[in-house]
Amino acid sequence: MAEYKRPDNEQEFKENFKQKKPLMNDTQAHYESSRCLFCYDAPCMDACPTGIDVPLFIKQIQTGNTDGAAKTIYDSNWMGNACGTICPTGVLCEGACVYNHQDVAPLLIGRLQNYATMSVIESGKQLYYPGEDTGKKVAIIGAGPAGISCACELRTLGYTVDIYEAKSQPSGLTVHGVAPYKISNEEVMAEMDYLQNQLGYNIIYNHPISTKEELTKLETGYSAIFIGVGLGITAPLNMTGENLKGVHGAVEFIEELRMKHSEMKIAQRVVVIGGGNTAMDAASGSARLGAEEVTLAYRRGKESMGAYDFEYDLAVSAGVKGLFNASPLEIVGGESVEGVRFVKTELVNGKLTNIDGSEFTVPCDMVIKATGQAKQGSLLSLIDKLTLDEKTRIVVNADTNQTTNPMYFAGGDAINGGAEVVNGAYDGKLAANGIHQWITQN
Repeated sequence: MAEYKRPDNEQEFKENFKQKKPLMNDTQAHYESSRCLFCYDAPCMDACPTGIDVPLFIKQIQTGNTDGAAKTIYDSNWMGNACGTICPTGVLCEGACVYNHQDVAPLLIGRLQNYATMSVIESGKQLYYPGEDTGKKVAIIGAGPAGISCACELRTLGYTVDIYEAKSQPSGLTVHGVAPYKISNEEVMAEMDYLQNQLGYNIIYNHPISTKEELTKLETGYSAIFIGVGLGITAPLNMTGENLKGVHGAVEFIEELRMKHSEMKIAQRVVVIGGGNTAMDAASGSARLGAEEVTLAYRRGKESMGAYDFEYDLAVSAGVKGLFNASPLEIVGGESVEGVRFVKTELVNGKLTNIDGSEFTVPCDMVIKATGQAKQGSLLSLIDKLTLDEKTRIVVNADTNQTTNPMYFAGGDAINGGAEVVNGAYDGKLAANGIHQWITQN
């Protein structure tokens, strides 16, 4: 029996996809900020990839200086609101909180960060202005977390910035690639509008850069180019039955869910193949859409999953069933999916091995492949003198994010192969300062 009723309208959808970290009110924020011990060595700050001064912004909230708190956050992380909401804070800043060593609940740093940033977003408070015009222009490919962060930083340094975005909305993964119960479309767009209104960068939507001619035009029209293209479509399984009706990629499924909400249709029985955080989002999303039965299948044991434990627990709480040590052999059916045939697996001398004669079939009407994303190799191969590693990630200078083609800088999934929004935010800012240093010296 499904845990969730199928949502027929927007109100029912919002009920099923309630925000995991709801916005604090003033009283909650005042109480929570008063719990901070303001540790002199601030392990929470060290655990943040963008190095936000956590004790400072919490002290500012505690003393009623919410605008100051928001500025402290944005000074380090241009995706401050989104990260406060969707960051895996339990394994980053909150996971490092000293309260964890005392059997006391850690400080709710993410929600306090969300509280401060949302306050200035809603008020429209002007915290930043473009820097003095340098007369130089920089092009950015991709309006994801890395691209937006790079644009914001470059504008404070006085550069004109044009972002070329393939889709019709900004923020990349934040609005297209994470489950709706982590952050709403409205909240993502509010932050995007706030930053663009503050700093005045340009975004050219529905404009993918995909040919050598387009790249050459950018190279002649701009002083530097930042690559923040992220990852591509769900990688194929190369398995029989993969093209049957009812087989979907997890990335595409989540994007459709984010765009269609209650208009999204879900099958009665769903099998999600994979063990990463995207698999958890797809499985939990399927359950919240009202699927009768959702099975999350992973070829190894539960302890080997790439997903965070709390993500799996969240999926289970939504009614998802875990199926471990089960490797998919084929997707079966006529024109449409009818099931997935698996074989049981075990570790033999550290190597994953199929158990002979252990094949079985899980009946289903829909299969969601959460087996990683393809890299944007076709675009990257068009750029001269751009070095990629064996995993098709762009090789960059760790101090500046400059590529082996000096005019190009890069960040986010294009260089790390797929990480968190906060990592993209860090990369974009680092690259912007690298671009400034390079242009100034040349």
